[in-house]
Amino acid sequence: MTTPRFAVLDLDGTLIDSREDLCEAVNHALRTLGLPPRSLEEVEGFVGDGAGKLVARALGPDRQELLEPALAAWWEHYGEHLLDHTVLYPGVASLLATARIPLAVHTNKPGELARKILAGLGVAERFVEVVGGDDGPRKPDPEGTRALLARHGARPEDAVLVGDSLVDLRTARAVPMRFVAVTWGLVPEERLAAEGAGVLVHEAAELAPWLGADRPA
Repeated sequence: MTTPRFAVLDLDGTLIDSREDLCEAVNHALRTLGLPPRSLEEVEGFVGDGAGKLVARALGPDRQELLEPALAAWWEHYGEHLLDHTVLYPGVASLLATARIPLAVHTNKPGELARKILAGLGVAERFVEVVGGDDGPRKPDPEGTRALLARHGARPEDAVLVGDSLVDLRTARAVPMRFVAVTWGLVPEERLAAEGAGVLVHEAAELAPWLGADRPA
């Protein structure tokens, strides 16, 4: 393979394990409205399309009239507790530290929260830009990723998108650009493979060639 010259990485399920904090924020919002909580497994299935879709899915189709107050309660809690349990996945810190190509984050999570998390985890300086779902077109719309690449003088054919979801896969196809799927995230490996993800990695060290990074001895 030819090492890419630029890498765009997803956040939740790719770089960070944020499931517990997202779940607690969702359940805080539901409790605020007198509704029963959701399980961690349920909330995992709701993640990937931004805060609004996360909360809307947690409410269910029959309670969408409560979305505005539920989302406000979610924001209030998550903004204060987004680093209570959230961590980088194993091996990610050393991978980012030794990467020799420019890196960016493109997530459907609100940009303010994404940047706060990366700063709190001590890795924000490793990225030339962090783009959230409220900073431009949301994935899988390719225009947000195309614009990100253009701002940094990177051609799609020279770049790679690393993610854990079908949203990421569809984004890469639409750009189009190379895609590497991580299997430790929110979507089962079997589903990624069935949707045609050709390159699947099982630990952070396997991403090293894609980021021009040092592989652990």
